Amino acid sequence: MIDKTDRKLLSLLQEDSTLSLQELAGAVNLTSTPCWKRLKKLEDNGIIRRRVTLLDGEKLGLGLTAFMFVKTRQHSKAWYQIFSDLINGLPEVMGCYRMAGEYDYLLRIQVADMKSYDALYKKLAESLDGLTEVTSSFAMEEIKYTTAIPLSV
Repeated sequence: MIDKTDRKLLSLLQEDSTLSLQELAGAVNLTSTPCWKRLKKLEDNGIIRRRVTLLDGEKLGLGLTAFMFVKTRQHSKAWYQIFSDLINGLPEVMGCYRMAGEYDYLLRIQVADMKSYDALYKKLAESLDGLTEVTSSFAMEEIKYTTAIPLSV
């Protein structure tokens, strides 16, 4: 179980993962060693999965965000493994979720333009048997984007 101090550390790291151990320790009124031990425990328990740098896709020429909804008639373990391996090998797929409801899967895709999206779509369609429907929506404007999990501190 995590306490208020752990939550504060996690909130600080979600905002800026480049904070030094000394800065983190000071912000939660700890010395460096107990702070490091807390961080190590959070990592060992898988609460902190990794530390990354967030990039601006549009400034890097990857300004098209698409959401692809997929239906399939295949639900075998073997098909799922093929699908998972394919999706995990496509860097343009930023997120993939198995869904309850009308569609089986939801993919969040980041590409340069419609031509790039079409190439990805064709790769999926050619590589996967059993797709019954693929529907996509395209983001016109990003109003909110965060990777921070809401924590009550």
